[in-house]
Amino acid sequence: MFDLFDDIAKPDIDWYPAWLTPERATALQALLVDEVAWKQDSMRTPGGMMPFPRLTAWQGEPDAVYVYSGIRNEPESWTKAVGELKAAAEATCGVRFNSVLLNRYRTGADSMGWHSDKEPELGREPVIASVSLGVARTFQLQHVKTRVVHTLELTHGSLLVMRGRTQLDWRHRVPKAPKIEGERINLTFRVITPRS
Repeated sequence: MFDLFDDIAKPDIDWYPAWLTPERATALQALLVDEVAWKQDSMRTPGGMMPFPRLTAWQGEPDAVYVYSGIRNEPESWTKAVGELKAAAEATCGVRFNSVLLNRYRTGADSMGWHSDKEPELGREPVIASVSLGVARTFQLQHVKTRVVHTLELTHGSLLVMRGRTQLDWRHRVPKAPKIEGERINLTFRVITPRS
């Protein structure tokens, strides 16, 4: 685990750049490509409905329904490789996760815009464990008040854990990287409290 930031404004994160061996990460990435039911949702924008610039999937316990960007995500059952990663993330974080959002970035043209994961069902200070498989992609965190930006390269087999006030005080993104041709899969394990 590394603490990368020395300044006053810093996100509450733990960073494990070599959490999985390269061989294990490569094997799991291949399994996920095959076993996950990938889909391409659309989101409402000022210009109308637009497809997400990535493929997604949602897995978890039956009551772990997650609503974001106007999309209601009903969980699919855990697949074998996702279940293995879940157990490993739980052992590292000391948290029992009941759901995971999977994002598949097919090339550098796929991306994730600025956002915070602060939907009510995540709780006020969620622990989110983010596993990266595939080509390294830039990940940026921006403080919502100071606009300070921290940048990480999310490497193959790495684990980034966001906790505490990170979702309240920071937003994050994976920007487009047109020169990148390889694929990346990201899994963000979460704890969902069903909406009443």
